[in-house]
Amino acid sequence: MSRALIRGLAAGAALLATAFATPAATAATPTADALKVPGTTVQFAANASAQTKAIAAKKPNAVQATATLCGSGYTLFNAERLPDSRRYGTLFTYTKSNSQGFSGACAVFDNNMPGGMKMKLKLCPNRTDASLCKTDQGLFTNYAGPVKIEGDHSYVFCSKVTAIMWDGIAGPAIIDAVRDATPCD
Repeated sequence: MSRALIRGLAAGAALLATAFATPAATAATPTADALKVPGTTVQFAANASAQTKAIAAKKPNAVQATATLCGSGYTLFNAERLPDSRRYGTLFTYTKSNSQGFSGACAVFDNNMPGGMKMKLKLCPNRTDASLCKTDQGLFTNYAGPVKIEGDHSYVFCSKVTAIMWDGIAGPAIIDAVRDATPCD
């Protein structure tokens, strides 16, 4: 083969490699700004849902305030209006990671009702021993929590959070939700 033909084939192969490999690599690696909650210093967890991102975009001040309560190193995993779009409360869950996986989970239950509400927030690690759960319960005008668990990946992974809000001091529960506090397969 001639040098001109080899150079032409090499140039064509490079062009094809660039055309097919670069867009996929770019799409799979979001920028730091794409993972940041707009208007805050808070990062989204890599697996935050579209719903979480939409709620966070509408309530950046609440995201910043609840993240501050959890402390440094936590990223927003989930934000959910409870019990539904009526939004009596908003549950925020944050995760912390290290090189071995998850190392922390934190939850804050925001009271979106006027005045104080009887609320309970419970965060349980991936264990059957209920005494390991962290709970904040009482009459809250702003929020219940934060409740946090920290430890190795097997302790934090598949943690569960329970958020309950009652209608008055002795009324029925108007929110009674159990959710994953971290991703769980």
